[in-house]
Amino acid sequence: MYEAMKRAFLKILPKKSPGLTVAEIQERVIAHLPEELFPGGAKAGWWAKTVQLDLEAKGVLAREKTKPLRLRKA
Repeated sequence: MYEAMKRAFLKILPKKSPGLTVAEIQERVIAHLPEELFPGGAKAGWWAKTVQLDLEAKGVLAREKTKPLRLRKA
């Protein structure tokens, strides 16, 4: 489930500013997730947050200094 979410997350996330809000990311990743792992988008929000925090810690994602928080590829 982590790998599927990571692929979807990286597919939709832009490289340039202003990035996407967490709500926009959670909305957009659903279209890129396998239905058999995330039926109807179930638990996608939890997995999106998990992947977000992991990729931030690894330096793959960057936070924009905006409100609301926006993310983009580092």
